[in-house]
Amino acid sequence: MADAIKLEIVTPTGVEFSRDVLDVSAPTVDGEIGILPGHLPLLAAVRTGVATVKPAGGEKEALRFAVFHGVFEVANDKALLLTERFLRKEDVEVVTVRARFKEVDEELLAWSGELDSPERFALIEEEQWLAAQLELIGDPPAPATREVTRFQAKEVEWTPSQEAESEESEPS
Repeated sequence: MADAIKLEIVTPTGVEFSRDVLDVSAPTVDGEIGILPGHLPLLAAVRTGVATVKPAGGEKEALRFAVFHGVFEVANDKALLLTERFLRKEDVEVVTVRARFKEVDEELLAWSGELDSPERFALIEEEQWLAAQLELIGDPPAPATREVTRFQAKEVEWTPSQEAESEESEPS
């Protein structure tokens, strides 16, 4: 078993982070997940939030990054986090992020359109991204309960005819 994991974080613009790490944690749609060397193969949907890594090589301080939606794959002591966006703490424009977060939150609170409209989902995703940046700098906003806009199953109505079909196809 290896004593480190080779981690790569990749966005559409290229490799943002590539390094051996002792452990990595990432936000997934099922909750926070932690990976250590020797972890079983895994594929998980990533939600917007903060990923944390402990670098190999004697560094004592963990590194933290804001990541957007994506996919996290682990196999053979290699981890690949594919994400749409990636940001380091020093790259957060604090005043701009705080102001925009307030604007987006107010827009969502005043929303009067359809709840499943693409415009509303875009606002929720922007709010989640801004909240991740604020969390990264150590100033997380108050939690807001908004639905995850990706990787969720659309509701399907169940009809009695489907129930009858289901019963007929089940073995006796």
